[in-house]
Amino acid sequence: MHVILTAESKLLVGKQAYMEGPSPSTKYSAVFEDDGATGYFYGLDHERADNPILDAMQIYNVENVADSEIPSDFKIVWSEDGFKTALLINDFPHAVFDFESQRGYCRSGFPESNPNWTQHSHEWSDDALELFR
Repeated sequence: MHVILTAESKLLVGKQAYMEGPSPSTKYSAVFEDDGATGYFYGLDHERADNPILDAMQIYNVENVADSEIPSDFKIVWSEDGFKTALLINDFPHAVFDFESQRGYCRSGFPESNPNWTQHSHEWSDDALELFR
C-alpha cells in the first residue's frame, strides 16, 4: 500500500480514545473513537455547517476483542490523492472510506450506511485495498 500516515497511537481496546487524521490535501478527515464499549471509524467533511460526519462504521465491540489488555498500534492513513483513507490496527486494514465514490468498507459491515451520503453497504471487499495502489 502506498499511503500517507496522518495519525498514529498505541491504544488499549476499551479505554476511551480519540484519534483524528486529516487528509493531506482535501477537506476530508477521518476519526477513530473508542468510547469504552465500541470502536468506530468516522468519515468527516469539516466544510459541512450542520454536522461534519458523513458516515460511521463500527470496528469492534470491546467485549468481543481477544487480547484487549495488550496495546495495539492504530493508524489512519491516506491515499496520495487525499480522497481515500484506511484504519489500520497492527498494520491490518479494518476499514476504508472512499470519499470520491462516497463509499465505506469495514470488516464488521455494521451499521447500515448513511443513506444521505451513499447507496452502498459497508460490506468489506479486498478490492478496497486496491484504492491505495
